[in-house]
Amino acid sequence: MKAVIVSRIDNRDALAFAGKVREVMEHAGCTTEFDHDTASALGKTGVSLAGTDADVIIIIGGDGTILRTIQGMGKPVPVLGINWGEVGFLADLEPPEALEFVRTLPHGFSVEERMRIALFRDETPLGVALNEALIVTTRPAKMLRFSIVVDGNTAEQFRADGLLISTPTGSTAYAMSAGGPIVDPRIQGFLLVPLAPYMLSSRPHLISENRRLEIRLESTKPANLVIDGQQTIDLGTSSTIRVNRSKTPALFVDVKRNFFEKVDKKLRNL
Repeated sequence: MKAVIVSRIDNRDALAFAGKVREVMEHAGCTTEFDHDTASALGKTGVSLAGTDADVIIIIGGDGTILRTIQGMGKPVPVLGINWGEVGFLADLEPPEALEFVRTLPHGFSVEERMRIALFRDETPLGVALNEALIVTTRPAKMLRFSIVVDGNTAEQFRADGLLISTPTGSTAYAMSAGGPIVDPRIQGFLLVPLAPYMLSSRPHLISENRRLEIRLESTKPANLVIDGQQTIDLGTSSTIRVNRSKTPALFVDVKRNFFEKVDKKLRNL
């Protein structure tokens, strides 16, 4: 088995733990490497995530580190997240239990697929998100006007500070903070959550991935599209964004932990 280890590089304890993970994996007979950034922080030589042929990527960090790693992959590789952040909804393991689980990886593991969304403007690909895409004004305290079009029909029009287009996985991220529901990640759909809408009747929508979904920005104020907090795209004042289910899901090592039990535990620790 070949593994690549990724760590947040702003925390010396996390980097030290990455070294322990490598020792455990190599003791089990695995080939291990660090990604470029982690290796550089440790004074070593690393490998690119974009061209990796690893069987698994082990990530020590918070949700931001996990999202950045998945964005940097050339093709989907199963990831195992070890939480070294605040809450870490995408990380299934805490450090005290992680090394014992890592020892079992060479014996095989199952994989859980997580839906991602692909975004297009005039048939031009804009990017792929695991958690969410955010449309937000570039001018604070100014509202944007949106139309939600489903299967060619206008389902809703509203003004708001912004709009979150979330996956079920991302429902426990920004969308939850904005008042959206917690969605079972096994559901295949698009979660739309308006940010501070002008009318209280503008509520979150959960839309099947089988429908054709378009978000029309119709505003006099410029806006940006932010994908997973990693990529920012200028939308100007008028754009039509088409939302599809991505053909390439994110892959996570299944640690056999119930999703709702995990969410309840993490929320109680906030």
